[in-house]
Parts: sequence; structure tokens; C-alpha cells
Amino acid sequence: MKNPYFSGRTYPLFLLILIIILAIPVGFYGMYLYIAPSLPDMSSIKKAPLLKPIQIYTSDNQLIGEYGGRLSVPVEYKQIPPQFIHAFLAAEDSSFFEHSGISLKGLGRAVSESISGSDVQTGGSTITMQVAKNYYLSPERTLKRKLTEVFLARKLEQNLSKEEILSLYVNKIFLGKNAYGIAAAAKIYYNKNLTQLSLAQMAMIAGLPKAPSKYNPVANPERALERRNWILGRMLQLGYINQHEYQIAVAEPLNLDMPDRGVTTQFPYIGELVRSEIVDKFGPQAVDAGFKIYTTINSKRQAYAEEAVQDGLEEYDRRHGWRGAEAHDQPLSQFSTYANAYPAKVLEVNQTTFVAELKDGKKVTIPWEGMVWAKPYHNANSVGPAPTKASQIVKVNDIVRLRPNTAQTAWSLVQIPKVQGQLIAINPNNGAVEAMVGGYSYYQSTFNRALQGWRQPGSTIKPFIYALALERGMTPNTMVDDDPITIGKWSPKNADGRFLGMIPLRTALYLSRNTVSVRLLQSVGIERARQLLMDFGLQENQIPRNYTIALGTPQVLPIQMATGYAAFANGGYRVEPFFIDHVDDAYGKTLYRANPDYACIPCINEDTAKKSGQVSSTPDDEAFLTHDKNTAAPKLKEADQNKSDYRQAQRIIKSSSAYDMANILHDVIQIGTGRAALSVGREDLGGKTGTTNDARDAWFSGFNGKLVTITWVGFDQPTTLGKREYGGVAALPIWANFMKNALNGTPYSWVTFDKNATDPDLHITPQQRLAQSEDRASPPMAHPIYRPAPPPKTNISNKDFGGLPEDSGLIPDDNESNNAANKEKTASPPKKDDLEQLINQVQ
Repeated sequence: MKNPYFSGRTYPLFLLILIIILAIPVGFYGMYLYIAPSLPDMSSIKKAPLLKPIQIYTSDNQLIGEYGGRLSVPVEYKQIPPQFIHAFLAAEDSSFFEHSGISLKGLGRAVSESISGSDVQTGGSTITMQVAKNYYLSPERTLKRKLTEVFLARKLEQNLSKEEILSLYVNKIFLGKNAYGIAAAAKIYYNKNLTQLSLAQMAMIAGLPKAPSKYNPVANPERALERRNWILGRMLQLGYINQHEYQIAVAEPLNLDMPDRGVTTQFPYIGELVRSEIVDKFGPQAVDAGFKIYTTINSKRQAYAEEAVQDGLEEYDRRHGWRGAEAHDQPLSQFSTYANAYPAKVLEVNQTTFVAELKDGKKVTIPWEGMVWAKPYHNANSVGPAPTKASQIVKVNDIVRLRPNTAQTAWSLVQIPKVQGQLIAINPNNGAVEAMVGGYSYYQSTFNRALQGWRQPGSTIKPFIYALALERGMTPNTMVDDDPITIGKWSPKNADGRFLGMIPLRTALYLSRNTVSVRLLQSVGIERARQLLMDFGLQENQIPRNYTIALGTPQVLPIQMATGYAAFANGGYRVEPFFIDHVDDAYGKTLYRANPDYACIPCINEDTAKKSGQVSSTPDDEAFLTHDKNTAAPKLKEADQNKSDYRQAQRIIKSSSAYDMANILHDVIQIGTGRAALSVGREDLGGKTGTTNDARDAWFSGFNGKLVTITWVGFDQPTTLGKREYGGVAALPIWANFMKNALNGTPYSWVTFDKNATDPDLHITPQQRLAQSEDRASPPMAHPIYRPAPPPKTNISNKDFGGLPEDSGLIPDDNESNNAANKEKTASPPKKDDLEQLINQVQ
């Protein structure tokens, strides 16, 4: 008798079913064997990267700021409130602690909700599968990726505890508004930490992983509320909360409290420079990699620099009068606050006061003493008469700027300067940038003039020319000729229109005589001078091949001038400015450390002594403080043998030349055009003023043995600063203000003459010097930190200056005098009282 179950028609069907049943696990196992080798190992899983902003620090470990498009605040499992965990389990995976990574029950529920046509509130993926997907897998939707997710989920379950998996989940899950993880979401949506959240707020956040945009409380508050209440209902159903807790939670409104997440930084010019450098070197993903970047910036000196630049530019601006209201009858919301200058709308104008409203609605009264300075601006050279009543200054509905005193008990009228400026200060021993301000305010203009502002240096270039004369055998007392000179059709003149005849080289520099500078350049040669200017840090294609370079016609950056003046402060060495000391990744591993050249290797001992708390004398003290030239050099040499791990900077001028030039520049401050710097109250200072044609640029470049500082003032679109706005008037006060504070409490420090020092190689070509520089290249991020130069100007003849107009070579120097009538040249050096009169004209 035939078995009816194995009839001819049923047997093939049974066999097919059997084959399918066997093929599924076999195929599944085969796919596992294929995919398993590509699964991440446990070490990488446990150290999976979290999205953290980069943090930028000063050299004294003060946080400058954080940068990153995404916010992630990692938390440990024990820091998560139990109710928060229950909210996620109710929303995403209620059987999480029961399954082994894959939940057929959860998958079936999701399929059932989908088939029934109801809004799908649960997902088919377990929390473990979501961890696998969010941390390690691409977002593509393919069978292979889904199978990889399943296999990785099993691997996670086999190697990690449930608590570890949950910690990974809540720290990485995307929750909208650039929030990654529950702590970040708590901060972004409610401005709270985890323990401060209410049950309703926890449920709202727990509802976001499924669809962060659809259920976002900002974009879709109704859907967010519906999703939150559904989760609260699930928590009640699962026994996580009681009826009373449920009723209180569902009755609570969303109550969002979203703080302003605009990137804030204490020193924005520094912060943006570092951020852009990190992105350039490590890629755009670096801003979310949790790097800690330690800069060379000194927090106190940076604060002094910001204050000095702001005060100096405002002082210049007030001298040139009140330009009027910033706007009229406009919403205050259109104006931002920066530089402690608050936008306000004038409500009422009285005889000697006016009332204005701030953005927060507060009304303040401005007294007469807070606006009496506001003489009307006419042009760069003149202002109108002093005002006699408030209505001459402001009108109702004017938008003006106000600034409070320290106690905010009184307010005054201010205006945002149109003039700009910069300050950069570096350590002359290794080039570390200790302070840098790129403009009046980063929030007014992000353009960094210290690193990007190509301008003519005026007379601040003269020390480089004079240094070459010293290299050729001249001394500070060599007599030089301050007589008229003509080259082709070009006849350079002195700023005061006078000629002093034969005077010492020292006097020629501290009185900034243009004709002497040109004669010195004639004596040493243009090409040798160009080579030395490049050694000092200037760029080759910005140095014209003619005699105008003696008066400051090359295009330079302030940071290049700092490089050049550092050679006078450190005894003749070229150091390269740098601003990043080291970079650590999120786990504390150092990815980069600067490796600068040092002018004085034994001087590094001083920093070591300070860090270890020692107060004993160091080689640095003996090198810079001793005046016994016979003992200084041997002590340096002895200490040098103990510091072989550091690289010696390249000497570019003789020790004697640097020493002589530093002392001449000391005279500039003591008895020359820089006497306003005497307000700093120190003897260990040297520097040089500089002003270009028509006072378009005002400079002061100065130093002591430990700090080189360059200041510049001018307009971004070059135009005159006005009558008598020389370097000693516009730029030097900023320098003096900064140096007085930055050097306060520091010991005397000045360059010494090392008679045992070797001389620079005068026969090396620029190409050979470049090759040497490349051979000594530091690790990444040691490249020049300024932007490329503009195309060189070609309107100056490189031959005989025949195309120059009669006065084009006159680069007004800081100074120095009124437009006095030209006088006949003096056959002998001027008398002392004549020199005093000349110097006083500068002041």
C-alpha cells in the first residue's frame, strides 16, 4: 500500500522545502565566513571614537575655546539616571537585557505595526544592532550591510556586557541639532546635565533616535509631544513608572531652553588660526575628533595685547572725531555686541544728556562727560569744534554704541574705529608666538593682519640695512654722510627736509636719516642687501632690485618683521615663528610636537628650572644678565654640551653686529624717535619707529632679550592716517602699553656680545640656504603660517630710477617734524641743542 504523504506530487515539494530549510543556515554560515574577517576587533570596538570638539589651550593651560560642528559629551553608565535607561528601553528595545543581540520579538512587533497601518513607534533593530550600525557601519541599505550588522551585534554581545553596550549607545546616538549622545542632547535642548532632567524631558530625548527630524521638538513640537507621551505610556505599561508619575509627566509642556551654541572663544584670532591649521593638516573630521591643541600663547600676554590694540585704536579714533550714529531707526537685533561696545537706540535727547535703550530693554542715561569728546569728524586732518549740547551729537532713534564702566554704574558714548591695527609678540630664542592680535575685533573683521596684512614697513626696515653695514666693518661711531644724494632722477630727502652733514652711524639711525640709509645701501650693494633681507625673513619677490628698499618699499608681514628683529634680540640668529606646541588626540596620545631651532640652547634651562620650582641661577641668567663678555661665552659653551637634543638656530649676522644694532636701537628709545617708549619704565628696550608715504602705515618694532613685539596701525584700504600720525604717535603707544604689562615683574634682559661666536657663512647662496632649511625642516605645521604675498609691484625702475617722480623716494619716517622749509646742508655735525630740538619735534 502506497503512503499518501509521499505521492508523486508531494515528494518533490517536500524535498524542495527540506533543501530551503537546510540552505538558509548553510548560506547564513557561509555569509558569516565571508564577512567575519572584516568585522572590527574588540580593541577598536572598546575604543570607538566619540564626537568631541577640539579644545585649544594656551601655554599656561588656559582654555582658549572649543571648535566643532557636533556636540558630544561622553558619560559613563553609572552616571545615567535609571529612568533615562528605562525610557530608552521602552522606546527602542524593551527586551534588551534578555536577548543576545537580535530580537525576533521586536522585529515581529515592528512588522505587525507596519502591516496594520499604524504609525510605527518601535524599530526592528535592537540597541545592540544600532550600536553596530552607528559606530562601525556605513549608512547604505544592502543585504550585506544588514547581515554585517547582525553578525557584529552578536560579536558585541559575546565580548561586551550589557552595560558597556548601553554606554556606547547613549554616547553616540544622533539626537538632532548636532547633538550626539544623551548628555549633549540634554545640554542643547534643555541646557541641563543628566541629573537635572525631568522624567518628561528624558522621555522626549529617548524618542529622538527613531527619527531625529520628524520628532524634533524644535521643528515639530506636536509630533515630539506625541512621541514622548507614547514612550511614557510604554514605561507605565512595562512597570518602569507608576500612574502618578505618568500623569505628572504627560501634563508637562516641552519647556525647551536652548542656549546659544555660537562658537565662543576667549582669543578668537588665535582660535581660528589653530582651527584652520588643524583642519588643513588632519582633515575636516579633526574638529570632531577631540584633539587637545596646546599653543605657545601666554594667556596674560595675549589679554594685554588685546587690550593694548583696542585702546590704541580707540585713542587714535577719538583724536579724529565723531563720525555720527552707526545707523538710524533700525532694529537693535541687527547689531551685535563686541569689544565691550553695546548697541543702543536713542530714546530721548536732553541739553547735556541722552537716554538710550539696550538690546535687553534696559534704559541708560549718558551724562555729558561720557560724550564731550565727540567733536565732529571732518577728514583725516581736521575735526570740528567741541560740542556744546547733546543734540549736536545724537538724535532720537539713532543707533549708537555705549560702554559701561567696570561697575556698570555709568555709561559713555563710543564708536567702532574704522582704522585697524595688529600686534604680534614672539620669543626671540625659538620663535614661539606668545601673543597675537589680528585687528580691532575678530567679530568686526576676521582678517588677521599679523599674518595676512602685506604692507610697506617704512623706516622699520632701516636696521636691516644698517646691520649689513656693520657686517661690512663699520661701527656705531663710523661717520656717515647725511648730505643730498641723487640717483638718476631720484633724490631722496629726509622727513624734516634737513641735512645734517657728517654724523655718526648711530645718530643717523636713531634720527632715521633717509639719505644715510640710501648711501649705506650703495656701499654694500643691492643684491647682498636683498640676500640679508631674506635671511631676516622677508620674501624674495617682494624686495625690489633698487635703492628704494633702504626706505621701506618691500612688502612685508608683521610676523616677518618679528622674525627679523628677533635676530637683534637673540644675538644674530634666525628663528622661525610657530604657534602650536603640541597636539594630543582624544586619548592623550601626542600626535605632533614642535621642534623649533633655538638661538640660545642653554637658555632652555631657565624654563626647566621654573617648572621644577628651582630659583637658582641658570645659564640663561648668566648669558643675558652678565656684562662680563669674557665669562658669558664659556658658560654658554659649557651648558651647550648638556643640551645636544635641541637644534641650534642658523646664525645670519655676527654676534658683534647684533649687539651693536641692539644698542643703537636702545638709543632710539632713550634719545631718538622712540622716546615715548620710556613710559614702559625699563632700560632693556630697543626699537624703531616707521611711517610710510602720506602716513598710510605706522609701525613700531621693538624688543628686549626675551620678547620681540611688532605693532602696526593703518587702514585696510591704504589711505592717510592724518597729519602727525607717525609710527611714534599711532603705533608706539600700543607697543608701550603691551610691553609695560607683559614685562612687568620680569628681570632685566639684554643681548650680550659673544666673542667666541662663529661668523655666518657669507658665501652661501640663497638656493643653498633654502636647501639647508629644507634639510632641517621640522615636523608638519612648521611651515610659514602666513598667506602668499601679492604679486610684486613693477612700477619702479630697477636700473636708474629714471621713471620716478622727484619725491617718490621720500618715505616719511615716524616723525619727526612739521613740514619745515628745506634748509641748506650743514657742513659739520649739529650742536647738541640742535639735536634736542630735532628730537623734540618728533615727540
